[in-house]
Amino acid sequence: MFPGHYQPHVPADLGFYDLRLAESRAAQAELAKSYGLEGFCYYHYWFGGRRILERPVNEILDSHEPNFPFCLCWANHSWNSIWQGSPDKILIEQNYPGMDDHKAHFDFLLRAFKDPRYIKTDGKPVFVIFRPMEIPNVREVVEFWRKLAAQSGLDGLHLVGIATSEWNPQEYGFDASIVQKLPGLRGWVSWRTPLKRLMQTYQKIRGYPTIYSYAKVFPMLLSSSVSGIENYPSVIPNWDNTPRSGKRGLVLHGSTPELFRRHFRDAIELAQKLPDDRKFLFIKSWNEWAEGNHLEPDLKWGHDYLKIVAEELAS
Repeated sequence: MFPGHYQPHVPADLGFYDLRLAESRAAQAELAKSYGLEGFCYYHYWFGGRRILERPVNEILDSHEPNFPFCLCWANHSWNSIWQGSPDKILIEQNYPGMDDHKAHFDFLLRAFKDPRYIKTDGKPVFVIFRPMEIPNVREVVEFWRKLAAQSGLDGLHLVGIATSEWNPQEYGFDASIVQKLPGLRGWVSWRTPLKRLMQTYQKIRGYPTIYSYAKVFPMLLSSSVSGIENYPSVIPNWDNTPRSGKRGLVLHGSTPELFRRHFRDAIELAQKLPDDRKFLFIKSWNEWAEGNHLEPDLKWGHDYLKIVAEELAS
């Protein structure tokens, strides 16, 4: 879509797979484990009792395979067509019918929380919520879930909220936060500078996507340590959602394994300041191919990004 645009991202080792197949999930886990990753955080969808894209997680729980640690992240946002230019067109609306629904949701989650592979800290299952502030009376809901956890024999819950700027999780009953500063989200407005002025002109004339230089923005993707707030660093190896969003897409242009090394090393330094049993570091993402956001090998870079992860963790 513009000079030097890296597309398509074509998968290498794992090919074009089907996550409904146990063999595909096993291959992913083995590849991740071989490079030092210690778990997957699976997106989980719950729309007022309705689940979608649920089959892989169901089968992971049913089959007890792959034998690889995991936790869940409730992707609690409505689905719309914003990337296609129709933000008011709702595909699936997120709703919160009330406490009965929150109890039903917890009852489903309990099965995962009690799975021996589930990631815990101090015996407490780690549960991530994508947009915590969109939940009505969120603090009341959190307290309700903690009460249900105690009644179910759990040692508690370790609740993590995702934010796009600095956020105090304790104010809303959460234990920790993950700050994801992807360009174009809140917190970036004051310094939205595309790759080149020329690209701005091209974008207007020819409909190019919004472009940022990965080399320039990766130092800004991480949140600084804030006293009294437990924040888990989240790194972004690459991003390009133009395959599904076209000219409305967002591109982090020029990502390379060595630039990612610097980004990942900065995140490790932040994680080292966390308590020993909570040195969590999230990588967004393992396989968001439609967003050009993946660690899985592609034909251009092969295993290079994964090698960076293994080398930096080892050092």
